[in-house]
Amino acid sequence: MGNNPGNLKYTKDHEWARKDGGKIVVGVTHHAQEALGDVVYVELPKVGAAVTAGASFGVIESTKAVSELFAPLSGKVTRVNAELSKEPAAVNKDPYAAWIIEIEPSNAAEYDGLLDAAAYEKLLATAK
Repeated sequence: MGNNPGNLKYTKDHEWARKDGGKIVVGVTHHAQEALGDVVYVELPKVGAAVTAGASFGVIESTKAVSELFAPLSGKVTRVNAELSKEPAAVNKDPYAAWIIEIEPSNAAEYDGLLDAAAYEKLLATAK
């Protein structure tokens, strides 16, 4: 426990979200990358694509599994981390630096409904 920065919000699907001005930057948590193992591929949406809270926006593939990526909130994709196409293993090295997409939220209040670090760690503890 304690691998989850307190300045981020989290989803039950193991994505993190961080406010960056009016945008929200999204990635996968330490727990997610640990459960996946060595990440070999990240499927990114197109810039301008609409995403819906709780719906899949892409795929992350490891040597063990293929998992969907779920949007923590609804909005429009404003940037994608193209570096992950070249170096998907960056997600394993530092999942909080290796962001995946940036979203312009259509409803900023959705961010406040996400889990804080303490609630996310409680979720992890009860899942074991």
